[in-house]
Parts: sequence; C-alpha cells; structure tokens
Amino acid sequence: MGVQDLVYWLLSKPAVSRTLSRTGMRSGFAHRFVAGETLEEALAASQRLAAGGRRVCLNHLGENVAGEEQARAAAESYVEMLRQIRQRSIDGNIAIKLTHLGLDLGRDLAIQLAGGIAAQARELGLSVEIDMESSEYTSVTIDVFEAVRRKFDNVGMAIQCYLRRSEDDLKRLEPLHPKIRLVKGAYREPPNVAFQDKAEVDQNYARLLDRLLDGPFFPAIATHDPQLVDYAERRIANKKLAPDRYEFQMLFGIRRDLQNKLRAEDHPLRIYVPFGTEWFPYFMRRLVERPANTLFVLRSLAAEGFFAGKRH
Repeated sequence: MGVQDLVYWLLSKPAVSRTLSRTGMRSGFAHRFVAGETLEEALAASQRLAAGGRRVCLNHLGENVAGEEQARAAAESYVEMLRQIRQRSIDGNIAIKLTHLGLDLGRDLAIQLAGGIAAQARELGLSVEIDMESSEYTSVTIDVFEAVRRKFDNVGMAIQCYLRRSEDDLKRLEPLHPKIRLVKGAYREPPNVAFQDKAEVDQNYARLLDRLLDGPFFPAIATHDPQLVDYAERRIANKKLAPDRYEFQMLFGIRRDLQNKLRAEDHPLRIYVPFGTEWFPYFMRRLVERPANTLFVLRSLAAEGFFAGKRH
C-alpha cells in the first residue's frame, strides 16, 4: 500500500478521523503543520517568522460553506486578518479559498466577496492570493480570478502543475501579468486530469516555471523539492533576476532546513501559515504530499496508545 493509499484508507476509518481531529492540537502533532486554531496563534507564529526574515501568507482554513451567511462571515474573517497584518507591521498577505466564500452557492457571490477582500487589501497596501482547490473548481476559480484581477492588481492565484491543463491556463492568464504561485497539487485526481508519476509532475513543474520566469508573471516558486529548488535557483541566477521579481514559498512546518538554506542565500521566502478549527482536511493533504509527514503522525498516534486500543 502506497502512502497516498494509506492516508485515504485512514480517512475512511471514522475512529481514526475522530481521534486525529480531537487530539491533533492537544497532542501537538497538528501544530507541526497548522499554526493553531485562532487568529491570535497564527499572528504570533507569523511574528516569529517575520523576525527570522520570512514573509508570511496567512490562511484561515475552511472550505465549502453551506450558506451565504457563512460565506460572508468568512469574508469578514479574511478582512480582519488583513487589518491585523497591517496593525502589527507583519510583512505578509493572505490566501483565500473561493469555496470558503460561497463558490458552491454561485460565481457572482464569490466574485463579490473576493473583490471586497481585494479592495480592503489594496486600501491597506496588501495583497491577496487565491488558492486552487480540486479540479472540479479549476475553471470557475480562473473565471473568478480574472473578474477580480481586472479590477484589482493586488490579486494573485495558485496553479497546480500536476494538472494536465495548467500550461494552457498560464497562456490564458498571461495578459493579466499576475502573480502565480506554482504548486504541485495535493488533491486526488484521475489520470486523465492529472499526471500521476512523480517524474512527470516534476518535469511539468520545471516547464511551467520556465514559462513563469520568461513571461510577464511574478513567479512564486512553491515547492519543497530540493531538486526543483536548485533548478529554480540556477534559472534565477542565469536570468540575473532581482529579488523583487520573484519569491519562494513554503508551507508552515515543512522542510525547515530548506527554508533556512534559502534565507541564508538571501532569496525572498514566504511561509504559508494556516490556522483555524477546520484544519483537518488541510492537515490530511500534507500527509499525502510527503511520506515523512505520515510517519510523523503515525508515531504520535502510537504514543497516544491509539493502536493499542486506547481510544478516548
């Protein structure tokens, strides 16, 4: 059984899911990848990162709200994050998920709320990044992004390199000259939608990164793969790219050794800092991405006595 299969098998076991959700923060293993359940915890973590020369990207975890009231509450939480970033003089921005802003309820609502957040961010001199979710949302996410970006140039978005369509999506977005956060992708997608082989995903990452570096984009190079980081560094050096023309991005708590290396080499680095009570889906996607993450959690569960039948 592969690591991905193991994680999805664990997710199919309600007792495991309940234990992880209930004990993750208390036991500490969720804190490895999630800054906490409150904005105050996330801001404290962000200030520590900023003191170490890192930029941050705050993300209030949440997806697929059930009603407009929840969507508007999520939008207000994002605006409060922006206010706190400015008030505390943190070098940061925020990431938003459109399903958190009611995308399932209608495209117009998501455009309205995302545009309102972008407007508040612009007033504060800050920026917003739109996360990419599973492939069923890719097209509509790009539609919403284009609508918001035409009014607000402080909005960027993520593109997932494992999707077969992503090169065409970059061609489509090129006239907007946007910031693009290039990620591998962490959702389970079928072979006709996404590359399945790591070598193919890596090759496409390098190909899309070349397009970003050579085109009218601001590249946000979001990877924890040392080989891809090395490739990006070589390309940046060859192009003599100034530090204000790109940045690296990494996730909170992952490959801190590589984070330190990039900062020691004076590359701009932004850390994606997630928080919130709805941390479990994000957390599980981190397990899928790296086998070491899964082993880390399994060891924590064993220490809790879960596999010995000590379920609380």
